[in-house]
Amino acid sequence: MPATPIESVLVAGAGSIGIGVARSCTAHGLRTIVLSRDPSRLQGQVPGAELVRELPAQAPDLVVECLPEVAALKQSFYADVERAWSGSTVLATNSSGLPLQELAATLHHPAQFLGMHYMYPAHERGLFVEVIRAHDTADTVVQAVLEMLHRCGKTSIVLNRPVIGGLFNRLQHALLREAYHLIDEGAATPEQIDEMARRFIAPRMCVTGLLLQKDINGLDTHARTQRNLRPVLCNDPEPSPFLEGLFERGEFGLKTGVGFYDWTGADPAQVRSAVERKVARIVQVMQDIQDEPGAQLPARSRT
Repeated sequence: MPATPIESVLVAGAGSIGIGVARSCTAHGLRTIVLSRDPSRLQGQVPGAELVRELPAQAPDLVVECLPEVAALKQSFYADVERAWSGSTVLATNSSGLPLQELAATLHHPAQFLGMHYMYPAHERGLFVEVIRAHDTADTVVQAVLEMLHRCGKTSIVLNRPVIGGLFNRLQHALLREAYHLIDEGAATPEQIDEMARRFIAPRMCVTGLLLQKDINGLDTHARTQRNLRPVLCNDPEPSPFLEGLFERGEFGLKTGVGFYDWTGADPAQVRSAVERKVARIVQVMQDIQDEPGAQLPARSRT
């Protein structure tokens, strides 16, 4: 049975990701509703969207939940959705780290549920969205979401099992664990780590990714290096003491004025806008590079 096209979307939660999801939807012709505790603060931020404080009477085709990473809060919202619309809408969570199957545990209509993890800034064309199946997610639900994302100019992949954190955050946090360890040990500063990531790791990965580069370099060299390096990498399951210290002191970064960096006097809206513009430029450059004639990279892996 073909999937029913998604024509209307409700975005729950109006943080930076939620607003970006809503902008992406409105920009591509989807009827969009934004659910927020304080809709008045969103005036002018999502042109074309309806701003509401409560669930509307008519069910949208898709709900994208972008609430804070608190399982009980999300599950309470899911219960409200199911009471209001009795499983007639697809329910997606943008959660970046909570166990998807545990979030689904209280649902009466688990076939309608899946993960839909947007990358920041969520409104930019070409950026990545992870679609993550829970155990009971229906094929037609996945198909409908992928078709909607394609219409919105997004690149998508499907993870066929509920991997905690998805692909993006598993890889990102593996890298961050080592970065935090080097800071905790006094071996490197946040500035040095970011400089290495921005100027050396990121440009190469934009072209070859992570594993393709190892094929190009030679897996014999890579295997020997891994034997020496992997045993000394940080494998501590506990959170970073440095990061935990920032959290306990309420130093949350840009939103509080101090974090890894000192944001005193910075305008958060201007900072985020500048980041979004620069990311959009990089995405366009990447597309231009991929379209260049010349040596072709493999289209698919062996697995």
